[in-house]
Amino acid sequence: MKRYLVSYDIADPRRLVRVHKTCKNYGIPLQYSVFLAELSRTRLEALVADLRAVITNEDDIRIYPLQNQADGLHIGKTRFPEDVFLGEEAEWSAILEGGE
Repeated sequence: MKRYLVSYDIADPRRLVRVHKTCKNYGIPLQYSVFLAELSRTRLEALVADLRAVITNEDDIRIYPLQNQADGLHIGKTRFPEDVFLGEEAEWSAILEGGE
């Protein structure tokens, strides 16, 4: 299993909805057009196949592999379930409080 960041820019509203629903089957939405997905090689290939079936040459989808430890800073309203946290909480708490 490996973590991937999936982002997209879709030209048509109908295709946009279909791409969003497809990505929700594979990962967690970070923002409307950005997802975090933990996938095996087989699931990654399935995601790519499902997305290719929806998009046209007008659209842009990018899938970036992430390091095993995907640290990140989030400020503002969260869309993650309460039990999902990326990174070391103590490390980010110090940064948010102005410490090092």
